[in-house]
Order: sequence, then structure tokens, then C-alpha cells
Amino acid sequence: MVEPIRWEDGKVIILDQTELPTDLVYRTCEDVECLAEALSSLRIRGAPLIGIAAAYGMVLGVWGAGDEGKLWDELERASKRIRSTRPTAVNLFWALERMKRVAEEHRGEGAETIKEVLLKEAEEIHAEDRRRCRAIGENGAGLLPEEASVLTHCNAGALATGGIGTALAVLYVAKERGKEVRAFVDETRPLLQGARLTAWELRQAGIDVTLICDGMAGWVMGRGWVDAVVVGADRIASNGDFANKIGTYSLAVLAKHHGVPFYVAAPLSTWDFSISDGTEIPIEERRPEEVTEGFGRRTAPEGVDAYNPAFDVTPAELVTAFISERGVAFPPFEEEFRRWRNGEDFLAMVSLTRR
Repeated sequence: MVEPIRWEDGKVIILDQTELPTDLVYRTCEDVECLAEALSSLRIRGAPLIGIAAAYGMVLGVWGAGDEGKLWDELERASKRIRSTRPTAVNLFWALERMKRVAEEHRGEGAETIKEVLLKEAEEIHAEDRRRCRAIGENGAGLLPEEASVLTHCNAGALATGGIGTALAVLYVAKERGKEVRAFVDETRPLLQGARLTAWELRQAGIDVTLICDGMAGWVMGRGWVDAVVVGADRIASNGDFANKIGTYSLAVLAKHHGVPFYVAAPLSTWDFSISDGTEIPIEERRPEEVTEGFGRRTAPEGVDAYNPAFDVTPAELVTAFISERGVAFPPFEEEFRRWRNGEDFLAMVSLTRR
């Protein structure tokens, strides 16, 4: 599996996902501004990976601080800048709050000690995600039949996480168990994360993959070619409404109509228990040029308006099951979510962005 991020000698090395699938390019971030730009421009993307990047970004922000007073100023500055990059993915805010809490536990112990514990915590967040991805795959693989044709949307694989992925982890572990797994991958307009990233990643993993336009999904399901839809998530509300890449809601409606199971795979860090339902999830809106001038070439008339939300919200009633590192939850979801939450060290996320 490709490694999309790592810490190395006071720097964060990232795989620039905007260069895929044609070029495998790694970039070095030596300051918070570089990392924040990478998050905003989608060089780094995928909810779990965004959280990992946020954690390393906090370390990067304080790495040059020579005294503890300056460290606290730099820590707050780093948090504010990273917080401004991606409003929908809750993993980002979860990681920032976790890093700040760990730093506070060592207040007064000196800058070097705090830097060391922050780096250790960021590395633990990274390692935890690797373990969570494997557990998600193990828990979800049993939901697929022995011969499974799976439709997925956007990218929820190794490129989006610290491990083997969330949605794609289900496919990878099913294949390890000897199941015959095939994939249909939506292009995922307007930035083509499915075409550029997921199709590339699945080919690297040796999984039979067929790329389709987003508008073909209903036709493919209607022909009986899809056994399950498996997607990731960027934020999940207490009732099971969830935000994922734009186009996910349409897939869920189509799956319901055609009787195709619709599964959501995500780590518990993607749940936001501070909100009751999907109406409270902030939706990132991106530049209209991503729609009208995709990849530098104008594809719409000059002056035409374009609406470009990066995510949509799918109601819980359209979800067959949620897959996390804790297991599989079937409706009614809220009782199982409460059981999952017990014993997990969730932060009080009252500071989460709701703009």
C-alpha cells in the first residue's frame, strides 16, 4: 500500500494526490502554511488522513519554538490555520482537540518535553488509524458474498487513511479471505477522485475494476451487476445521517430503489456525537471553477453560475449498515452507536466548526 503521509526529521512528507494517476510525487512541508495549503488544495484528502495531517501539523507548528511561552502561541496559531481548511471532515477537529489536550497535560514541563509528547501523540493517531482500518476491513468483509461486485464512490482507501482504507479495506480483506471481488468505481465529479485515485489504487492492489461515469450508477444497478455499495464518510451524526463526497446521497437513493445493500465504513473518529442529525453538518463549498473549468479547460459558457458543494448528506434511513472498528451496526443505529461510544475516549466536541 502506498504511504500518503509521514513525519521525517522535523518535516511532513506528503504524497501529492493532485498528481495522480500519472505521477507519484512526494512533497515536503516544513511549516504549517505548506500543510494547510496541501489540505485546502486536496493534495491531502480523505477524512482519516486529514485528521492525521492535522495532528502532524500541530507538531510542525511548534517544532521551532525555543521556549514554552512561544510554543503555546504557535500551537494556537497552527490550530487556527489548520481548522480553517476543511470544515466538513470531523476527524480534523477531533485530532486538533486531542493534540491540544495532550499538550495541556504537560503544561509547565518545558518546550522540548511538550514537543516530544505532541510528536508521540501524532504518531499514535497515525498508528491507531492503521489498526482501525484493518479492523474495519475485518468487520466488513463478511458482509460481502463469495463473489462480490461492489460499487464505491470517491476514494476511501489507503490514499485517504493511515492504513488500508475504510470502504476499500472491506474489499481488500474480502480478497485476502479468498472471495472473488470486483469493483465499479464512480468517476466522482468534478475532481474525479474515483477515476484518478480509486481506480489507480485498486489496480495496484490487483482488484478487477471498472470505471463508470457518476450518472451510470443507476443503470448498472438496474442490470443486476452490483451486489453492494460501500462508501466512506467525512462526518456522521448521532442518528446516522452522514456527510460524504457529493453524489453519495444519489447512490443511496438508487441502491434503496434497486434493493442493493448500502454500507458506510468509517472509524469512530468520524462520528460527531455533538450533533443530533445531518442538518447540523457544515458543508464545504468549493470554487465554481472546479465545475466550469475542470483541470484547466473551460467546459461551460463564460459567466454561467455553478454550485459546487464538496459533500452531501445522506439520511440514515437509506443506510443498510455502518461498519466501524467496533463492529457492524444495523438499524436502529443510535443504540448501537451508544455502545460503540462507551469505552472510547471521545472528546467533548463543543468547539467543532458549525459555520
